[in-house]
Amino acid sequence: MAQQQQRLGTLVFYSDFDDFGAWQKALQAQLPDLKVVHSSALERPEDVHYAMVWKPPEGFFQQMPNLRLIVNLGAGVDALVSRSDLPAGIPITRITDPNMSRMMAGYVLFAVLRHARDIPHFEQAQRRGEWAYRHPRSPEEIAVAVLGLGHLGAMAASEVQRQGFRTLGWSRSQRLIEGVECFSGIETLDTVLGQADIVVLMLPLTPHTKGLFDRARLERLRPGAAFVNVARGALVDQAALTALLQSGHIGSATLDVFEREPLPADDPLWGIPQVLITPHLASVAIPSSSARQIAANILRVAEGEEPMDVVDPGRGY
Repeated sequence: MAQQQQRLGTLVFYSDFDDFGAWQKALQAQLPDLKVVHSSALERPEDVHYAMVWKPPEGFFQQMPNLRLIVNLGAGVDALVSRSDLPAGIPITRITDPNMSRMMAGYVLFAVLRHARDIPHFEQAQRRGEWAYRHPRSPEEIAVAVLGLGHLGAMAASEVQRQGFRTLGWSRSQRLIEGVECFSGIETLDTVLGQADIVVLMLPLTPHTKGLFDRARLERLRPGAAFVNVARGALVDQAALTALLQSGHIGSATLDVFEREPLPADDPLWGIPQVLITPHLASVAIPSSSARQIAANILRVAEGEEPMDVVDPGRGY
């Protein structure tokens, strides 16, 4: 046991948002001989072989000469790979826990069904005390575009398709998903947007996608279309989105991410009745299930092998 602990070394944990105790318990259930330390209690940085982090402070990794693996606490890695202080040559992995995918797919399906069944219309009618009947549309009459077909997006698109919606998928490179009409390349994006009644944004944030949804592109949406963003706020011109919601060009929205988080209390999005706002919780890493993947990667690195689910910092995902 002592030899294995010496071989595995120490994992340092940093996050202002995640429960260290839960992660420590989950990781040590998988690897009893791994020392798991919160960054605030770290005494010997030279013993650290693995760092598990979410938005650590600048210079966090500089005192760890024996670092061998960085684990990003989540699926989105934009905040990590855009840093200037990443140590060269150290692999970065993201969490691809199936439970995260199911959680995200469930949120997307909820949002799609909410808009497909015109729930924002009925919510507003309820506030007015008005019996405002609107006949339900058949799912096959509604086109849903899922933009971003990575691990999370592909499962979400499949779940939407299973409900009978005409499902369009768009990604940087071509994907094949049963029952989903898949498009690729920036030259096809506006065509996809123009066909969709509901647009679901699931793209990673990279230098190529930042600000991709400016006013001109948002205006490509069909008049009255619904907009769902579970990706990153910086993909979208939030002021333009707000204006198009206020004008009715975009009929309704479900928004989990924003340019600035928390969303300021005086932001006009709060006051738009057809907008549902949630505080960046569409999908989160679950310690009890994600720890298995992380433990497997730690063991691979300890044996001198390449870890799985490695991020390409150049691409941003």
